[in-house]
Amino acid sequence: MKFLFTCGGTAGHINPALAVAGRIAMAAPDSDFLFIGAEGRMETDLVPRAGYEMKTVRITNLHRSLKPADIKHNLATLKNVLTATAEAKRIIREFKPDVAVGTGGYVCYPVLKAASELGVPTAVHESNAVPGLTTKMLEGSVDTIMVGFEESRANYRHPDRVEVTGTPVRVDFLNPDKAAAKRELGIPEGRPLVVSVWGSLGAAHMNEIMSDFIVRACAKPFFNLIHSAGKAGYSRMSAALEREKPDYARLGMDVRDYIYDMPRVMAASDLVLCRAGASTLAELTAMGKPAILVPSPNVTNNHQERNARVLEAAGGARVMLEQDFTADSLLGLVSELLQHPEQLDEMSKKMLELGVPDATDRIAAEVLELAGK
Repeated sequence: MKFLFTCGGTAGHINPALAVAGRIAMAAPDSDFLFIGAEGRMETDLVPRAGYEMKTVRITNLHRSLKPADIKHNLATLKNVLTATAEAKRIIREFKPDVAVGTGGYVCYPVLKAASELGVPTAVHESNAVPGLTTKMLEGSVDTIMVGFEESRANYRHPDRVEVTGTPVRVDFLNPDKAAAKRELGIPEGRPLVVSVWGSLGAAHMNEIMSDFIVRACAKPFFNLIHSAGKAGYSRMSAALEREKPDYARLGMDVRDYIYDMPRVMAASDLVLCRAGASTLAELTAMGKPAILVPSPNVTNNHQERNARVLEAAGGARVMLEQDFTADSLLGLVSELLQHPEQLDEMSKKMLELGVPDATDRIAAEVLELAGK
């Protein structure tokens, strides 16, 4: 069988496609795979690195502003959509896939639209609680819509096409051994570990608050912290801490430029402080990790807050809006939760109930079923 994947823009869109392709390759080793992405985007690096053939179409995203420059850009984008759809049709006719699958990114629209018009079975995966613009535009065209949350079903006009599959996570995030991970990281026995991460590049505003948080926590240290400052913010943050609290590291506050051993660090954690992107939440729920979520306000349709509220409503997380996020408010909430381990245990159970550790298998099964039709 032949499988066509389309994805792009961010690792959160690309990695699920790679995970599903890998699982299908295990189930059907004689299969052929082709990825279609946008020229010059992250997928043109990540997909070939994973060993898959990659082709591209010329496509840009829509800007939501009504400024003259953005209107001009959007008019050009609409023209690009027509061109990209034609390019995708040419690629699809040559490859002759049995199914076409999109996992997010604006490139999915022309590719899945082209596949649908050519009679190829199609599916799209939407990891966020609220569908993005691309998914909304494709809803009437694709055969199957796979979603990360049960609560998402109500957001679609065709609920009969919706399958709740969860969002794929890497295998090394499953079945965490907290005790072993804490030993490997040198966390003292009986000492809670808080993990703070705000994205691979960090965030200057969050680093400023976390720096103040660390200084205040060092006054009466009762937990360890591992904080990822991001490569851009690490030097500035560590220098500020050296000035204000030179012994912060000795007191158990570990500030890094990047957490390279994320599965182990997450496994060791008792509480996680982070944004509310869909891939991050899939990892948290798969591992059963209680969290304080601070949704990014700078995302389309405020989808991170919608994601976070699903976990909050289930009892697995607390949500703090960025406007309310201060060192004092954070330290108060962290202290409250860590001093009530029974509450953390209950939150952990609720997170596990939300988790879909076999999401990759579920999506692969849906895709294989479509390919066989």
